[in-house]
Amino acid sequence: MRDIVLSSKTNKLEQDPYIYQLQDIAKPELFKEMFPYTETPKITFNYRRVPENMPEDIFITDTTFRDGQQSRTPYTTEQMVHIYKLLNKLGGPNGMIRQTEFFVYSDKDRKALEKCMELGFRFPEITTWIRASKKDFELVKSIGVKETGILVSCSDYHIFHKMGLTRKQALDKYLGIVKDCIDAGLRPRCHFEDITRADFYGFVVPFASSLMELSRNSNVPIKIRACDTMGYGVPYPGAALPRSVSGIIYGLQHHSDVPSEMLEWHGHNDFYKGVVNATTAWMYGACAVNCSLLGIGERTGNVPLEAMVFEYASLRGHLNGMNTQVITEIADYIRDETGYDIPPMTPFVGESFNLTRAGIHADGMMKDPEIYNIFDTETILARPPKVSINNASGLAGVAYWVNEYRAAQGKERLSKKDALIQKMYDWITSEYEKGRVTVISEREMIDLYTKYSAEQK
Repeated sequence: MRDIVLSSKTNKLEQDPYIYQLQDIAKPELFKEMFPYTETPKITFNYRRVPENMPEDIFITDTTFRDGQQSRTPYTTEQMVHIYKLLNKLGGPNGMIRQTEFFVYSDKDRKALEKCMELGFRFPEITTWIRASKKDFELVKSIGVKETGILVSCSDYHIFHKMGLTRKQALDKYLGIVKDCIDAGLRPRCHFEDITRADFYGFVVPFASSLMELSRNSNVPIKIRACDTMGYGVPYPGAALPRSVSGIIYGLQHHSDVPSEMLEWHGHNDFYKGVVNATTAWMYGACAVNCSLLGIGERTGNVPLEAMVFEYASLRGHLNGMNTQVITEIADYIRDETGYDIPPMTPFVGESFNLTRAGIHADGMMKDPEIYNIFDTETILARPPKVSINNASGLAGVAYWVNEYRAAQGKERLSKKDALIQKMYDWITSEYEKGRVTVISEREMIDLYTKYSAEQK
């Protein structure tokens, strides 16, 4: 018989939760029916739904200087310090960007970390990611960092095939590492790598439960970062584990007593679900979602930090002090100063994200920008809407471009029937009648406007 108790979490009568024990199996559980390597991964459903449980305090953590540097040319020390300042400015006084993590192995990374610490910002708090060794713990502690991430891979793909261990051996190894971290005076953050291919009840829950017991006994908070390393997570209600994001977050809380403030989601975008999975993690009980600026990260990238800024505002109805215009400043800096090529269609930061090409759309923008602009991009992101001029732009598109250009110079608007606009339109039309297929560049438009403006004087 299982005892019936009044839950302090739900204030309902519940049966005592089942205590899941480690299943130390002889052969790895690879869920091959769900993950057939030569076919598309399968999304299965068991129709088990769990309750939403969004925490009162939800926030963003950053991995720009760790995961974000694994897939691009590393930042210089000076660039890292500048980006850290921008993260502080974007996150605002309430620390919406709560933490950021650094590597500490190279002199460049350590120097950047130290220079960022010297700035004395409360947010984002500087943390690290290190190999699981006593030497590395002492290195981090000597720098003055209070929290560090530790890799604790939890799928049998990693435990059996990469590390050559059994589940029991992996569990014992991980717990020993976490104890060493605590003994060194650091707060551990356990990165549950590949959680969306792991045996949730046979390894993940027993391991998380052991960590929470260690946390209670040591009086040291232990965070769990649920890492969707391969982007297999899905947000759909009723989806089966191990791919169910809501099931993972609920299970860690319900079966392992992991507090929301100790629970973080780290997702990848392999199947275009990075953002929605992170939002789902918030909605079902994780306080933190881990992101990188512009989504730069391993393979298809991480959850874009700027995306979660807008997800937060959409869910809560306010920005809680975040300065969204800094997003444009960050994008410009990373593109211009580090040479990173931002795909032009990237939401919020790409050159074309609020660019209209069709003439009929430009005509609508002239009448009311709300018709074709997602929100007031000029106020929110310091990015006024733009039009691109091509053979489909029409007279309205040319007029819109001219008036935006004139507005930047403090000049009055012109009617699309103005002779200046008609002359520019006629020249553009003649270009395409001659066989041109490329858009009219910004430089060409400026030269064209300057030429015909001078002729009208």
